[in-house]
Amino acid sequence: MKEIKQSGTNIDLGNRCSQIAYARAKKTFVNRPPGTGNPLMTVDGAFSNVMDFRGVKIGMSSDGIGTKIELAERTGVYSTLGFDLIAMVADDLAATGMETVNLSNILDVDFLDESIVDELMRGLQEAANFARITVTGGEIAELGQRIAGYGKQMHFNWGATGIGILPEGMEAIDGRAVAVNDVLITLKSRGFRSNGFSMIRRIMTDHFGPTWHEAAFDSGQTWGTVLLTPSLIYSPLITELRNKAIDLHGIAHITGGGIFDNLQRVLKVNRLGADLDRLFKPLEVMRALQKLGSVDEEQAYRLWNMGNGMLLILPEDQAGKTLKFIEKMHYQARICGYIVEEPRITLQTRGLSPRKITDSYQ
Repeated sequence: MKEIKQSGTNIDLGNRCSQIAYARAKKTFVNRPPGTGNPLMTVDGAFSNVMDFRGVKIGMSSDGIGTKIELAERTGVYSTLGFDLIAMVADDLAATGMETVNLSNILDVDFLDESIVDELMRGLQEAANFARITVTGGEIAELGQRIAGYGKQMHFNWGATGIGILPEGMEAIDGRAVAVNDVLITLKSRGFRSNGFSMIRRIMTDHFGPTWHEAAFDSGQTWGTVLLTPSLIYSPLITELRNKAIDLHGIAHITGGGIFDNLQRVLKVNRLGADLDRLFKPLEVMRALQKLGSVDEEQAYRLWNMGNGMLLILPEDQAGKTLKFIEKMHYQARICGYIVEEPRITLQTRGLSPRKITDSYQ
């Protein structure tokens, strides 16, 4: 698949840099080898890790909101970003079967604005309550001109680290159980989550100018408010599915890199592939951006979730009861494909120019 680069964001370069960082970090694993009370069990390709402390399995994941922060600066709405922050951290842990229980956050600002900080933390509180997470730590650091952004109000970067646990008797979900003829269930997203905003900002600026967030979108909403739609948090659903003894073989959290990159992380463990022919259609805002920016299908499905926020892999005979339970939890889901033997992903797109795209891997 060709290298995708938009608005300074190069996905393939980012992947290579992540591999470099992971390779360096891996050389520190010798500091706590098995038998010292902290053997580290890595989940290949995951965005979090699993540690076994004398039988108690703990996971840890760190992430941030990225440039979606600019939407809050433009609209003056700060109370929804907490959902994005927790979704990025807790759903990465959920992709390994972990339940996030604690979260610590770091807010770097240029200068302090008490009202904005209060709005941010109110949103974090609401999101944490939804996800059943305790916020147990944090820091606010004033960094002056090292932090910049849109407008004259307080600018900031926001990141967090979550701690997850596995109940006794449960194992991490790492893709090793994925088998040919397993089904894939897609969970519908309600927006762009916290990925692909560098490209979005370029498209919006090109078409509507520097105050693009004020342009009308639809039904009385502006582009700014629609693009700020908070992330749906999937981690409580994954926890309940595991409590119901649903045999989840693999989970892909669809973040940067889209469906191809994130599903491949799960499938490459057993060198299997997938046929995806019934994904959710992209949201209208995604199709509109595709049209405005002349974004082809391959680019769109590599940069954005295109309406599909998480993919679950499980045995076909468990699909029916799983879909019924997901509906009871008030998430939207559907069977979207099957696991195949060849190491490739074939995806039927549903954007502006629907077609099949195949991405093979080694």
